[in-house]
Amino acid sequence: MLSISGSRSSRFCDGQSRRGFLRLGALGLGGLALPNLLRAEAAQASSTKKSIIMVFLPGGPPHQDMWDLKMNAPSEIRGEFRPIGTKVPGIEICELFPKMAAMMDKFSLIRSVVGSTGQHAAEQCLTGRPALNAPAGGWPSIGSIMSRLHGAGAPGVPAFVGLSPKMGHAPWADPGKPGFLGPAHSPFQPNGGGSADLVLNNISLERLQDRRALLHSFDTLRRDVDASGMMGAMDAFQQQAMGVLTSSRLSEALNLDREDPKVRARYGRGTMKCRDDGGPECPEQFLMARRLVEAGVRCVTLGFNRWDWHSRNFPQAREVFPQLDNGLTSLVQDLHDSGLDQDVSVVVWGEFGRTPQISKDGGRDHWPRVSCAALACGGMKHGQVIGATDRLGGEAVARPVDFQEVFATLYHAAGVDTHTATIDDLNGRPRFLVDEQFKPMPELIG
Repeated sequence: MLSISGSRSSRFCDGQSRRGFLRLGALGLGGLALPNLLRAEAAQASSTKKSIIMVFLPGGPPHQDMWDLKMNAPSEIRGEFRPIGTKVPGIEICELFPKMAAMMDKFSLIRSVVGSTGQHAAEQCLTGRPALNAPAGGWPSIGSIMSRLHGAGAPGVPAFVGLSPKMGHAPWADPGKPGFLGPAHSPFQPNGGGSADLVLNNISLERLQDRRALLHSFDTLRRDVDASGMMGAMDAFQQQAMGVLTSSRLSEALNLDREDPKVRARYGRGTMKCRDDGGPECPEQFLMARRLVEAGVRCVTLGFNRWDWHSRNFPQAREVFPQLDNGLTSLVQDLHDSGLDQDVSVVVWGEFGRTPQISKDGGRDHWPRVSCAALACGGMKHGQVIGATDRLGGEAVARPVDFQEVFATLYHAAGVDTHTATIDDLNGRPRFLVDEQFKPMPELIG
């Protein structure tokens, strides 16, 4: 595995103290995973500009404190926050999301997501399906399917990027597995790890900030490969893999210092240091995701912060909700301003919701029976609420929405017909992207 290493002082967001790696795929002595990926992309590449950004909230966000407040419930269920009006008359959300409220016409809220398996993992949010009875190899994630069906959107960039770093609870750190599609459709992981990785000529993440030094290092790498005689033995796809490594497109997308400081400040600064055993407190991941889809990445997944609040639910929400409000609204506004709102879909959700009852420790516990999601862009119809829960926020009482319905909608927005599109599993059996009974949501696609 060819990697760009980061020193202990390197940073993706302010304050990163651990060692990080930019994993770019195997090249040369190993298994040549990157050329295999490029072969797969060449075979499946399409001319579409469609992309998906999936924001996973590790641990399960408290739906009744965010976007589905229950002001008529008893105090032990209602919680501490007050609703505020939004740009769309009749829609109210938590007071700690003022920026989202001001642009609610650009969002759709689903208050009735059902079908969670209750697993404390990202997998269902990444595949749409329960792991139980999965085919050999497992179900592919949405990023791997986008890689398989559409390929990369531009030369020199991968089709699928996973921004989630290693977390204390490993199932939350899953950026999306390729399943039965195989490693050619695995995500590139700028924040992955691996001490046994081949470090490329001591190129560190902080050197991405120095364009001249980065190009010099890549030139040195190319000369080293030429001198070894490897380049002449490489086929076209191996040389294309080398082109990814020496291209400026990916490195520029990953270099946040190329952004206007005012734009970075609008997203909010944070750290890639994970919150307890969960995800990083880094709203700049949203900015990174935007830069990657602009560069041609088909799918970006990220895990933001930690939401498993069995205690101190409200003090933690006061800290985390504004971070999500800043990062998410900045992303969506930038996509609209750049004209990408028709081509890039955004979804934000967790693996399940939280209990209506507030515990003696001031927290909410796991609640797989209903949860929430927010969608934006993708050329969909927004400015609406879909579904409803009961007075206590514990059951879906109107328009229950399965995870696979959301996936069918995302694929439709990405130009994929879920009625006809199939991918072959390891036995050569064609598999539909969602189960037959699930269709794109008519409220969103018309």
